[in-house]
Amino acid sequence: MSPESQEFLATFVSESYYYWASVFMLLIHAGFLAYEGGASRAKNVLATMVKNLLTLSIVGLTFFFFGWWVYNAFPLFPVTGGIVGPWTDPASEGTVGSVLGLVQASYPWSPAMGPNIADNLTGVFWFAFALFSMTTASILSGAVIERIKVGAYSILAVILGSFTWVVAAAWGWNPYGWFFTNLGYHDFGCSAVLHGVSGFFALGVLINLGPRIGKFDANGKPRAILPHNLPLTMVGLMLIFVGFYAFLAACVIFVPGQTMEITIYGTPMTLASIGVNTTLALCSGIVGAYIGSKADPFYTISGGLAGIISVGAGMDLYSPAIIILIAFIGAYTMPFVGAAVEKAGIDDAVGAFAVHGYCGMLGAMTVGIMASGYPQGDGIPLTGFFAQLVGTFICTVILGFIPGYGVSFVLKKLGMLRISPEEEIVGLDLSDFGLEGYPEYPILPEQNGHTPEPAISVPQARPLM
Repeated sequence: MSPESQEFLATFVSESYYYWASVFMLLIHAGFLAYEGGASRAKNVLATMVKNLLTLSIVGLTFFFFGWWVYNAFPLFPVTGGIVGPWTDPASEGTVGSVLGLVQASYPWSPAMGPNIADNLTGVFWFAFALFSMTTASILSGAVIERIKVGAYSILAVILGSFTWVVAAAWGWNPYGWFFTNLGYHDFGCSAVLHGVSGFFALGVLINLGPRIGKFDANGKPRAILPHNLPLTMVGLMLIFVGFYAFLAACVIFVPGQTMEITIYGTPMTLASIGVNTTLALCSGIVGAYIGSKADPFYTISGGLAGIISVGAGMDLYSPAIIILIAFIGAYTMPFVGAAVEKAGIDDAVGAFAVHGYCGMLGAMTVGIMASGYPQGDGIPLTGFFAQLVGTFICTVILGFIPGYGVSFVLKKLGMLRISPEEEIVGLDLSDFGLEGYPEYPILPEQNGHTPEPAISVPQARPLM
């Protein structure tokens, strides 16, 4: 085989790797569609699912127009400031950084994003990051079901999915990000960088959004608002699990010219460890949540996700035995965090803060304890508790809770955040679309050549925005 053919084959394999990993990540969004649709009440199922479709669409577009640029432009801001990266360093030619960090390829009009060009990799890297961004916003989507306005949700999803988490990724999930280069921060599977940001962002929004009507009694005691279709919710989470294998595989850097798989930080990694550790975290998490929740079905299956997120930051560093332990602890304690959020008067419809915010924070912080002192390269500080503490605080509070609370507070003051009580009581399916998710009415036979009207009348749909 000629050198040119070998180079093409290596490029094609890398391109295919990220393409198919990203395609399988779409299962996460099929899962969120079913998960949140099942978790809502029957009167809100269509509106909940449509909101998920809009999440994917709106964040995909805004990530193309500016989110991808933010990731490439912000790695050292505000430590050094401005656009700083490997495109200014001739020595970076041929490295991972030169593939991921070409700033000119981060603009939407870049020829690297167009058809029939020599650059086979920029587009699939964008594809993978876009799916990451959609996942981030979808975490918010579940927490706020049944009472948020579509317009307000769209604004919040864009800010979270195409800006705040992208800044966190530029700083903490980037070979040139200052979390890594200055502190030695390590977050392989984006525990805090993605899940922590989104969970705490959702918490800030929920404080201003308020609980669903009837969630708390006159004494402030929470009432259970059960999913209208718990089996559908459980199937949705199973799809999310499948998509998360692809999500974590896409965290592995595999580009032409490399002799091994590596992490975004340049440290060694294998797909085999992804398969082993993700499976063990999933299994241990389900068992932990089953015990911690006293066999509650919703929390039990959510424990699989909690387990994976709890070990995500250090999945490339931990032995299988450590994976089992950390995943169990994270998932076992997760239902107690969910109960504490409810006790505080906050209505988190799907436990997004407990699963993503709490477990994401736990996952990132655990690296500072269980993997302290791990070397990540020449000139890079060793992993340690302080680095993980600083990085996690910035992700969860500065880039998560504060923007979520601040933007939703402004929307609330403008009267744009929450639907009216009348709309909430009748349900969003009827008030938004004039349809029911599960319409039932008698179909009567023709009488004297005339077909009677259905036994129910469907109200006229109103505009969404």
